[in-house]
Amino acid sequence: MNTSTKELESVDVLEAIEDITLQDLVVFNDDINTFEHVINTLIRVCRHTTEQAEQCTWIIHYKGKCAVKKGSFEELNPMKEAICEVGIDARIV
Repeated sequence: MNTSTKELESVDVLEAIEDITLQDLVVFNDDINTFEHVINTLIRVCRHTTEQAEQCTWIIHYKGKCAVKKGSFEELNPMKEAICEVGIDARIV
């Protein structure tokens, strides 16, 4: 492989990475869902550790919302749907 081929491949990979737009999956506070329900949902859906889920839940409680996951829309949308299906308000922003 010569130098010009290596440079071309590097540019292609960089362009592919730049096309991915990362977004946040944000969970919002409410007066309905329990801490335990939110924690268990974050563990199950977002694959959080217990500690991560607890920290996010406290942030949701005190700040009104928390970005619980960052990723592409395609990655986050199924998570958002699963969280909303169990009665928790979540949005991709």
